[in-house]
Amino acid sequence: MELIAPAGNLAALKAAVLAGADAVYLGLKNATNARNFAGLNFTEADIAQGVAFARQHGRQVLFAINTFAQPGRAQEWRAAVDAACRLGADALILADPGVLAYARQRYPQQRLHLSVQGSATHADAIELMREQFGIQRVVLPRVLTVTDIARLIEKTTVEVEVFGFGSLCVMAEGRCLLSSFATGDSPNNRGVCSPAHAVRWQPRDGQMEARLNGLLIDRYAPDEPAGYPTLCKGRFMVEGRRDHALEEPTSLNALSLLPRLAAIGVRAIKIEGRQRSPAYVAQVVATLRAALDAAQAAPARYQPQPDWQHTLARHAEGSQTTQGAFDRPWK
Repeated sequence: MELIAPAGNLAALKAAVLAGADAVYLGLKNATNARNFAGLNFTEADIAQGVAFARQHGRQVLFAINTFAQPGRAQEWRAAVDAACRLGADALILADPGVLAYARQRYPQQRLHLSVQGSATHADAIELMREQFGIQRVVLPRVLTVTDIARLIEKTTVEVEVFGFGSLCVMAEGRCLLSSFATGDSPNNRGVCSPAHAVRWQPRDGQMEARLNGLLIDRYAPDEPAGYPTLCKGRFMVEGRRDHALEEPTSLNALSLLPRLAAIGVRAIKIEGRQRSPAYVAQVVATLRAALDAAQAAPARYQPQPDWQHTLARHAEGSQTTQGAFDRPWK
């Protein structure tokens, strides 16, 4: 299985390559990618340097153009496709069918991947995208079990990529409207869950309030670590109790499942985190590289090492990890 690493800037790209990633994925500094945070992402000059660095080390660069084109602004998404192809993309990660159609018609030899934002959770959806646009790989939403994925792989010739580590999203990506409800923006149309312009930190009564477009998302004690405010991971009063109503901050960790994922035919493991630091990228990539190599060398004897788990736990959201939907022992 390939190891696909996030790159939110040039330093993270270099860290990923040197730590052993087979490919990195990145986006431009605009709304065409789903991590459109201020201070992140690449200029075309940065991409040119990054592609050259990756090529020197025999690695690939994937371009995420994975939001949905907005009415009257489709040219921005077409321009992003043009730039990616001009700069040497090994593959484009796309979600919008209109953008997929443009890429297929304008650049028929370009490799296309269906983004997780495309929300393809069953074989019929994936095969439709293959028939219409020639996609060669699909990134699956983080809501499917390993059994679901195995059944899906049996029914399609499209390569399957799954998330192996990073912040856990309990939504079917591409269908979440929570941030749209609060701010009018979402990862689907503006490339960010909680847009920076809507985030406010306000001290009150000895605590720090996190607000999103005026809505109270959480309160933190003076010595309590504060996460970036999103509606799904906020703490709210429900029946007299203050707690995480939808999702407790937790990271997906599929380390123990690597041989099983390889056995069912998964082609690539993806690390989430283009918004994270180069140190995060370097350490998580190095850990997953060691684990993948061990799983490939001796799958029957594979066991996650304690130091691997310790490293990943340090970078976990909320300092805890789960196998998420991959494994549901209660079923």
